[in-house]
Amino acid sequence: MSDDKPDAKELKEILGVVSTEIPKLLESISNMIYNKDNAENFGKSVAAFYKQMVDSGMDQKQAFELTQKYMANFSMGGMLSQVIGGAAKNAVDKE
Repeated sequence: MSDDKPDAKELKEILGVVSTEIPKLLESISNMIYNKDNAENFGKSVAAFYKQMVDSGMDQKQAFELTQKYMANFSMGGMLSQVIGGAAKNAVDKE
């Protein structure tokens, strides 16, 4: 086995930490995102974004599509894919 790869014991320890810390992190993020006040603010933000697009002269269909993309960036799945995608890109860049 190569010196730069973790052995089975190290890997077990890493996976143990990941399996306990990731659920805590996800729960914390979920609580933050789905908090009533945060949800209300997010709704206002989305409405303001859509209104700004329409007020700028964009047709309603285009504004709606952009608003959907805007909302997707703040969804739990969207955030996780960005985090995971960023981590994967960083790992590739380091190679």
